[in-house]
Amino acid sequence: MVRTLSSGCYAPIPTFFDANEELDVDTFSRHIVYLAKLGMYPVVAGSMGEAHHLTPSERKTLIIAARKALDDAELVDVPIIAGTGVGSTRGTIELSRECAEAGADCAIVIASGYYAGALNKEALIKFFVDVADASPIPVMIYNYPGASGGIDLDSDTILEIANRSSNICGVKLTCGAVGKLTRITGGVSNMAFKTKNGEFLTLGGFADFILPTVLGAQAQGAIMGLGNLYPRAIVKLFKLSESLLSLSKSDEKWLSILEQALELQTVVSTADAIYGPAGIAATKATLQLRRGYGGNTRLPLLPCPKDKLDAIEANEGIKKANFVEKSLSESK
Repeated sequence: MVRTLSSGCYAPIPTFFDANEELDVDTFSRHIVYLAKLGMYPVVAGSMGEAHHLTPSERKTLIIAARKALDDAELVDVPIIAGTGVGSTRGTIELSRECAEAGADCAIVIASGYYAGALNKEALIKFFVDVADASPIPVMIYNYPGASGGIDLDSDTILEIANRSSNICGVKLTCGAVGKLTRITGGVSNMAFKTKNGEFLTLGGFADFILPTVLGAQAQGAIMGLGNLYPRAIVKLFKLSESLLSLSKSDEKWLSILEQALELQTVVSTADAIYGPAGIAATKATLQLRRGYGGNTRLPLLPCPKDKLDAIEANEGIKKANFVEKSLSESK
């Protein structure tokens, strides 16, 4: 059974390791269930998951573990997005097929960046279309210049890819370009596109612009690393943002909801601005501090220094975000 992706909040799950850098599958499974129960759905073996430090067999192990953990927790409808980009078209197709067999519902694929200087627009389009056409599960485009040799797909290129293959189901924009997101959403919202290709999710790659992209550009959500640390705050922010679309501005509730969303967006944006540059190691160290698991990275990534983590925890914006997350936990 392939589960269809829906609008909402997705977190790229860290890959947890023991002291010997072996997979800690039990912790990984526990973290996925914790987030999914709060409405934060998993992306396995993405950038936050140290995908390029994993073997193909390890990626499959994680997907199998994720599916089993979700099913055992009676979360059988929660979809799994799997990172399958490995550079070559052939390798990406092969891994997409293997991940589908392991239980993934969607493959998220980053542009092949090692030979970025030799790849023109048509080569990039062909890469994504070839992968999508050969994949047994839908494919999401992952636009992240920082991890793909500086390749930054523009809106015209992304729309061209989407129009050429009906198995392209969406895009994650870690370039952070709101204008690009708006143009893509506009390009896939017409009935002609939907009739030919079906639904297409346009997702931001950060938590710091959920409200403006959902309300202003009708984005369908986001995939963001911060979701591992503040799932309640982010899910509430998305729900508030989405609810504004269903209300008339003349509704007396509209302004009140907007004010709540703006306040929460400020809190989330502040935290995102700190954890984004701090990287994977800081997110893992914070999970270790707050939830008792997650601190080990796989070399060459080094663990987060204690003084760096202490500085993060002492930041007033982080204290505010922690307070909000705790308050939402206690209000349930």
